[in-house]
This record gives sequence, structure tokens and C-alpha cells, in this order.
Amino acid sequence: MSLKFLASLFIFIVFVYTILVVAQNTRRQRALTEKKEQEFWDREKRANSVRKKPLDGLDYVKIPLEKLPMNALSEDEKAREYKEILTYLSTQPIVNLTGFTNTDLKLEYGTANITPLSQYDQNYTVLVRTLQQWADLLLESGLTDDAETVLAYAVSIGTDVSHTYYALAKIYAGREEYDKIADLILRAEELRSALRNSIVRTLQESYPQACSHHCG
Repeated sequence: MSLKFLASLFIFIVFVYTILVVAQNTRRQRALTEKKEQEFWDREKRANSVRKKPLDGLDYVKIPLEKLPMNALSEDEKAREYKEILTYLSTQPIVNLTGFTNTDLKLEYGTANITPLSQYDQNYTVLVRTLQQWADLLLESGLTDDAETVLAYAVSIGTDVSHTYYALAKIYAGREEYDKIADLILRAEELRSALRNSIVRTLQESYPQACSHHCG
């Protein structure tokens, strides 16, 4: 039997084996996908049958206007706009529902509550974005302490706006307050957001000094 024939036979066997492995993996992946889809629809079906439940137990966000620098940049048009938004939001129900799907919410609170819950979550999204925009303006104006107050409040209510963490960490680093950056990392690790790992990793890589206090 010639070497050429053996080489051809070997290549053929490898080719067939590869085809079989790919086919098996494809079937396995298809089965997993179908299983996940079925689980989703089963869960969705259960969720759609859940009766409306009271929303009294939700963790509503309160905006402490009296503790925020509402008098800063009183002549600035943008600052006034941000403060008007915050004042309005302070009268509205706000809930951080980051990380929860509609199915999760329907299972927990009933299908009939999806509309108000979506509005509460939208109010939260507007709140954390407005806080970041306001903090940026304060920083640009040299009002670092006021910006810190705004950023720290945003972190306290679980914002997942990554720039909020980075801006606050930069303020702390300027004072060599690495213990506060360590605490910031801990807060970021508690997020339910898909951005959690990115925020934590960026803070740890940017401020290795904080690792003497904490490293995840």
C-alpha cells in the first residue's frame, strides 16, 4: 500500500470525523436552543397567568433634593434644566429594575402591573442619566465637591452609568482616597447590570492602589 494512498485515506478519515463532530455539535446546540426557548415560553405562560399584586413593597427611590447642590450654577440654562427634571422626578414613583426582564416582573407582580413598572423603571433611567449630565456640568465648572455629592448619590441608588463610577473614582484618586475607590468597586460588584463586570474591571485596572483595600 503506497504512502500516497495512506495519506489520502488519513485525510478522508479526518474529514469524515470533522463532519461528524460538527454535525453532533450543531445538533447539541440546536437542542439547547430549543430547550431554552421552550423554558422561556413556559415561563412566559406562567407569568401571564399571575394576578395583579400590590406594589407597596417595591424599593422606591427617593430624591433628597435638600441634600443635592440645587443652588449651584443657578444662572446656567443647562443646570436649571437638569434641576427641573430632578424636581419633577421627585414627585414620581421611581424604581431601579435593572436586570429584571418583563417576564420576571410579571411573575412577581402580575401582568397588569407591567405598564406602571415600566414607567417606574423609565423614571429611574432618566434620573441616573440626568444626574450624570449634571455632574459633568459641575465638574466642567470646577465645582468638584458638588459633583461628588451628585455622583455619590447616583452610586447609592445603584446607577449602572459607567462614567459615574469613573468620574467619582477620579475625584477620589485626586485626593489619594483609594479606600473610597475600593468601596466603589464593592458597590459596582453588587450591580445587576450587564455592565457590572466592565465597570469593576476598569476600576481595578485603573486604580491598582485600591487593591490593597479590596480586589475581587
